[in-house]
This record gives sequence, structure tokens and C-alpha cells, in this order.
Amino acid sequence: MDTKVPRRLAATALVAATVASGAARPDDFSPYVTKDGGISRPADYRETFSHLGTFAVASKPGRPLDELHNVYTRPEDIRAYRRDGKFPDGAVLVKEVTRVGSDKLTTGQSHWASGVKLWFVMVKDSKGRFPGNDLWGDGWGWALFRAEEPARNVATDYSIDCRSCHLPARKDDWLYVRGYPILGDRDPTR
Repeated sequence: MDTKVPRRLAATALVAATVASGAARPDDFSPYVTKDGGISRPADYRETFSHLGTFAVASKPGRPLDELHNVYTRPEDIRAYRRDGKFPDGAVLVKEVTRVGSDKLTTGQSHWASGVKLWFVMVKDSKGRFPGNDLWGDGWGWALFRAEEPARNVATDYSIDCRSCHLPARKDDWLYVRGYPILGDRDPTR
């Protein structure tokens, strides 16, 4: 019996499972980034990533909530942040932006996510791996995916499409970490 074929199939299955789960392979920077810096949206983020926090957003002061921004990252990225106080290279953050449903319930006025509008994906890159790519800069790769085309990054230049919204978070590595209570506990055993 030839044992090479089953071993080869098992190795191929392991690589495919690693990519599907978003676990970084030792020879790759990130399973969500192509060799030329193209960024993909992790399709399984709700199943395999951990929820960092949610921002409730109103388009104008005094108006009702318009959006919920739910942010997710991989458990290993949370552990690294708790240990080191920063996200490691290859860390992936997914911000899911949803519409808001609202109604007065027995518990009071309630709001909930009512449908995905778009996703923002950021990938940490402190080494500047893609200097000629306009979607990479300030230590991150930046991507935007609309609900009607979830597999196509529509961002063309992070400094125009993404950076301006993150300027107030510049001192925190361009992230609104104050909205992510899970990062505050830097106990590496969790």
C-alpha cells in the first residue's frame, strides 16, 4: 500500500483548512493578503474571530442611531495585544457596519443590528511590505467591501478612502481601542 498519497492528501487538507480558518502559515504574512498586497474579507469572521467591541453611531448629534460598528479579530491577535500592548504583524481586524433597527420594548427603547451595509478590513504591517500599493500605509493594509459585492475591495487609496476617519485614533496606532474592552485586560493566560 502506498502511504505517500494519503499523507500528501492529508497535508493538502491541512493547508486548505489553515487558509479557511484564517490561521497564518509560517511561510505567509497573512492568509488574507496576496503576494502583491491584495486584501480579502475573511468570510468566516463571525465563526472564528472574537468580538472586540461595538460602536453605536449617529450621523449627526441629536439624531437617532444610524449604524452599529461591530469589530472582530482573531483570538491569537487579542492574546498578542494583551501581552505586548500592540497588534502583531498580520493581525486582522474586521469592522462590520450594520443598519440599526429600533423599537420600544418592555425593557425600554431598544436598538439592534438589522443588516450589513459594508465591512472594513485592516491588516497590521509594521514592516511596510507593500510600498507601491496605495492600500497600505501607516502600518496597516486597508480595505472596504460593500454588502452587494462582499468579495471585492472597493477602496483604491487608503489615504483618501480610509485614513481621515482614523485620524482621531492616530496615537493608538490608528485604532479606536477605547471601544474594545476585551483588550484592556492584558492577562496573557486568557
